[in-house]
Amino acid sequence: MEKFGRAPDFVDGHQHVQLFPQVRDAFLTAVKEAAPKAWVRQGGRRQPLAQRLGSPKALLLDILSAQFRRGASRTKVAFNPAFAGAYDFSKAPDFAELMRQFLDGLPEGGLVMCHPGFVDDMLVSLDPLTDQREREYEFLAGEAFPRLLAANNVTLA
Repeated sequence: MEKFGRAPDFVDGHQHVQLFPQVRDAFLTAVKEAAPKAWVRQGGRRQPLAQRLGSPKALLLDILSAQFRRGASRTKVAFNPAFAGAYDFSKAPDFAELMRQFLDGLPEGGLVMCHPGFVDDMLVSLDPLTDQREREYEFLAGEAFPRLLAANNVTLA
């Protein structure tokens, strides 16, 4: 806060750590005390159970997020209403199709997680899941992404 002169608008944990039971309460307490107007990221989706069963990572985030949302509500810390973007990074899925699925039914204020970027030797040495970052960047920087947003009546904020 000293560097920016004010509390942050958004507080998050790396790799969803804020959702873990061992971290959750301390995280929410710290946000409430240090940045009471900030919102935090929960990782739960709003989809029928049958659609959620196909992604073990996303299902785990759903389970962890249920308790996180209860804690955030109890401490009066704001959070996003829904989340999308979890998928198996070790495969090479069609990111355009994934993004279409992520946006399907995402409510106002929903959040889509993605990790676009350019891959260099430094990133390769730090993160084994690099190819998908370039696929995400290629889609998000291309012409199909704005069309998908428009088709789903989605604006970026």
